[in-house]
Amino acid sequence: MYGMSKRSPSRWPPDSRASAWLSVLRPWAGADTVLPDPASKRARVHDDPVGRLNELAERWRLEGPSNSRFVPWFDPDGAGTKAQVLLLMEAPGPRTVAAGDLGFSSLDNDDPTTRQVHRALTSSNLDQARCLRWNVVPWALTGPEGRLRAPRVDDLEDARPALSALLAELVDLRVVVTFGGAALEGWMRYLTLAEHPVVVPTLAVPHPSPANGHRRQEALQRTTAALERAADLCGRTAHS
Repeated sequence: MYGMSKRSPSRWPPDSRASAWLSVLRPWAGADTVLPDPASKRARVHDDPVGRLNELAERWRLEGPSNSRFVPWFDPDGAGTKAQVLLLMEAPGPRTVAAGDLGFSSLDNDDPTTRQVHRALTSSNLDQARCLRWNVVPWALTGPEGRLRAPRVDDLEDARPALSALLAELVDLRVVVTFGGAALEGWMRYLTLAEHPVVVPTLAVPHPSPANGHRRQEALQRTTAALERAADLCGRTAHS
């Protein structure tokens, strides 16, 4: 398990890409939508309930090649260490990476994948305040041409200690919902290979990316049902 280290400075300083990303992002949200200010989030990354988690994120950055691998921040507006439901995606997406030091793994992100998750959350009875969104591989993965790619088995194995470190901090965890095959495989590898895994009910749903357009309505139905089951499990464990 990763130990907690002293706070280290971010290796992903703000740059013009983040401003460009925000200027493109905001019009997509709709006239009645007020998006959270990423700069406000950034000022709170070391506050509870995500301070310890973001110390981990900073450590993972330093452990990458040339001490410069991209890992987004945990969202200070999320459940953080108080999470009861872990929403486990695959790896950071292009818009999060493009945001640089203002990139968060957040349910407030305005991208197609997150919008699908929000649709399911809205249709379910799961309180977003119970949830922590994260990736089974916390860092961005790039191919030979510098393009982002999906996780492979070697990536999942490399990231398994990071997942173990995260799970050690989530003392109230009740349910894990995996999104996509890589997230499920990474989670199962953790459960079956870790010496002392945190074993909780697991619900697996398709990845919500628009690229996975086949049976999209069914995928939304499955995700909504999974989030409803997660809410039920949280309620039962809270009163047991």
